[in-house]
Amino acid sequence: MIEDKNPQRTPLSELGEFKLIEHLTEHFKVTQKSTIKSIGDDAAVLNFGKKQVVVSTDLLVEGVHFDLSYAPLKHLGYKAIVVNLSDIYAMNATATQVTVSIAVSNRFPLEALEELYAGITTAAQVYNVDVVGGDTTSSTSGLIISVTAIGEVEKGDEVLRSGAKPNDLLVLSGDIGGAYMGLQVLEREKEVFKVNPQNQPDLSMYTYIIERQLKPEARKDIVELLKELDVKPTSMIDVSDGLSSEVIHLCKQSKVGVDLYENKIPLDPQVISTCEEFNIDSTTIALSGGEDYELLMTISQEDFPKIKANPNLTVIGFMTEEDRGMHLVTRSEEKIPIIAKGWNALKDQS
Repeated sequence: MIEDKNPQRTPLSELGEFKLIEHLTEHFKVTQKSTIKSIGDDAAVLNFGKKQVVVSTDLLVEGVHFDLSYAPLKHLGYKAIVVNLSDIYAMNATATQVTVSIAVSNRFPLEALEELYAGITTAAQVYNVDVVGGDTTSSTSGLIISVTAIGEVEKGDEVLRSGAKPNDLLVLSGDIGGAYMGLQVLEREKEVFKVNPQNQPDLSMYTYIIERQLKPEARKDIVELLKELDVKPTSMIDVSDGLSSEVIHLCKQSKVGVDLYENKIPLDPQVISTCEEFNIDSTTIALSGGEDYELLMTISQEDFPKIKANPNLTVIGFMTEEDRGMHLVTRSEEKIPIIAKGWNALKDQS
């Protein structure tokens, strides 16, 4: 396919705020019965009846959370929605609506924002959520995206971080470490490109981990699976800032300790091979990497027979009394205190 060397660039000033909103949101369709009033008024109107409303907000800032030198805008729009929906699913809830707000500098033409919103539209369709509002404004520091996700859950079905008990099993969905290692590959290739802009990287051997970074998926399927298995977790959190940080959150809020087994942590072979290539310890990446958006939960031992044969769920440890502390049990059966070394957006990462 021949690339258009002179793509159309429509200045945003030609549209103004309201025409821009109308243009970018014209493809959003209302699919939820609870959406009474969508985009076009001062606020969305949602009817949840007897159900409880779950709301989560997240912010993505250019230069902090994403780098547009290797993050396609369509992927970024998709990811912006997914990372917020993940928080809703971590409450054992069903995501139903989102609002999307952006601050954008004048270096972005209309066509760039169309790409961003195409990704947002795709995510909304895949996860069956309605985009019901948002805001646009100017920015002097690049692109900023704020998404608020709204969901619903039957009273009593919500799962908090504070419900874990001693002897509960610590369970993880999927595998972890891929998003961080995908980022390392992309950063490396960016530096190579700076030296030689003619160089075209071969990323075919890193497809899984790069997709984990650029186009993650929220584990809506795990929430549905747990209901099918008749398993209600005692606590749950999504793995966005690194496994160690999330384990500590569960332990502190539930007032329990944990024994987390190194040899049980699920790692994709591509993560292991890329860690070897970069000479990085894979366990360190699993504990500290972040952005995997898997679900970390605790379940009662009575529910173990219901999940033990399921390939989507892995028991990686068990909860203990609080005074026994939080430990990683190494492959050599040595106990090491778990320390939070995950992603901190407010800390200098250099």
